[in-house]
Parts: sequence; C-alpha cells; structure tokens
Amino acid sequence: MRRLTSALLLACCLAGCSTSPNAEPAPQNSQPPRTSPTTTTPEGPPPAPEPVADGPCPYLESAFVAEANGQRATKVRISADKPHPACFFYRADGSIQLTARVYVGTAKNAKALVDEAAPIDTSNPATSPAGWKGGSIGADKGSVYAVAKEGTAVIVTTNQAQSIKARRVVEKAIATLGL
Repeated sequence: MRRLTSALLLACCLAGCSTSPNAEPAPQNSQPPRTSPTTTTPEGPPPAPEPVADGPCPYLESAFVAEANGQRATKVRISADKPHPACFFYRADGSIQLTARVYVGTAKNAKALVDEAAPIDTSNPATSPAGWKGGSIGADKGSVYAVAKEGTAVIVTTNQAQSIKARRVVEKAIATLGL
C-alpha cells in the first residue's frame, strides 16, 4: 500500500497536481496548444546545395561535361533542389571537378546568388548567353561563371583555371532547360 501511495504521489507531482485533498485537478487538454500559422519568406538566397543522390544530371550529360571541362566525369550526384537539382560531377580521385546550379525564384535572390558566386566588384562581367548578366572569375584553383535573368540564376564552378569552360557549361544548361 505504501508503494502505491508513493507512486501516486510521484505521478501527481510529475503531472503538476497538488497532493492536497481539496485541490481540483488541472484540466487535461488532449490537443496541442494552438500556434499562429507561420509563413516562410526567404530573407535571402537559399544555402548552397548538397549532393544527396546519385545522378544523372537531368540537364547536362556527363560526356558533354567531360569534353567541356577537359576531364572525364567518373560519378555524378545531384541535390534535392526543385525544380532543377544541382549537379556535381566527380573526377577519378573522388573530388568534385564541376558543379552546376540552377535557381528559379525571385529576381532579387537570383541576382544575390550570382553576386555571391562571382562578386560584381571583383569579377569580370558575364553576358552570355544574350540577355543574361553576371560575372566570371578564372583562377589557378578553379573558376566560376554565374549569370542571372529575371528570377533565374545559373552558376557553374569548375576546378579548371579557365572560366570559358564554365561558361560553355552554363550556356548548355540554359539551352537544354529552355531558359
């Protein structure tokens, strides 16, 4: 009996009940508390994509990327981004040789992604294909070609020093997707 009394006392304490015989039990609510609906409005561009599944890339063929970048692509992975996943092309040593990212959303975020990838103050102007604007950077450790048009951005980074290689891949992605 003593064990039962102790167990009941412990249960009441844990439930927030009073042990006083005159106390009324706390009302039990079986529904979770109501919260006001939240809307997610992006304050800025989405974070960098991550590879989550094996390819293929839906808008770039591995053979084209290998020819354009000058290295055979031994593996392709894609992100979960919608409507177009980012594509990651790997070298034989397992490192990424080229990444292609397509963003579709607001013009503000598209421009911000391009400026993040190829900052306007430090990159060369990029205007290909016609009607697209952005920047390109070529460097020993890799290059980037990033352009935006309205609410769409296409960004390609490569391990090659020449940004012309990244530009060719951007142009192909835009043409394939009909952007």
